[in-house]
Amino acid sequence: MILDRPLVLATRNEGKIYEFNDLIADCGIEIKSLKDFGPIPSVEENGATFEDNAYKKAAFTAKVLGVPALADDSGLMVEALGGMPGVKSARYAGEDATDRENNLKLLKAMKDVEERDASFMCIIAIAVPAGPALIYEGRCDGHITQEPIGRNGFGYDPLFYFPPLEKTFAQMESKEKNRVSHRGKAMAELRSEFDKVLIWLGQRLAEEPF
Repeated sequence: MILDRPLVLATRNEGKIYEFNDLIADCGIEIKSLKDFGPIPSVEENGATFEDNAYKKAAFTAKVLGVPALADDSGLMVEALGGMPGVKSARYAGEDATDRENNLKLLKAMKDVEERDASFMCIIAIAVPAGPALIYEGRCDGHITQEPIGRNGFGYDPLFYFPPLEKTFAQMESKEKNRVSHRGKAMAELRSEFDKVLIWLGQRLAEEPF
């Protein structure tokens, strides 16, 4: 099934746009991001869970632009910190914190902590303008390093060590990371039934004016 509207990635984050384009570039539909549109109001990510925030972003973007939207909410959960930074991962060191500031705050919080197990979680929501959405989930387990290692990726990638490959996410090339990452796993779940997703989108969009 071919959609008469693009699927919009509800983000302006260059790292996420790159990863999502790499993951779904061959799915046969037009992909855009918020960078392809003018300013739209921002969504307050105040949900209690990753799913809350992913749905809010996808549903709001779809409603405002009148096209189906895909959003994710991802974060790092550190066991020794009671699951923090969790849904506040992007804002761990403040509302406008840089990746470096977030990483430095995490390293400071983990100073002298021996138990360094952590997990990345990703929830993907695909919503249509009327509101209904599909939800997909991915998780990756690893642990926090003592210092940043690697130059690739974004976010907490330099601090997240993945034991099976003996590398941090920041040491991996994008395709290697996408095979094992939380976002890659969520997208793999989505891709495994993408034909059904296209049918669902087509049926929902047929009920809505363009």
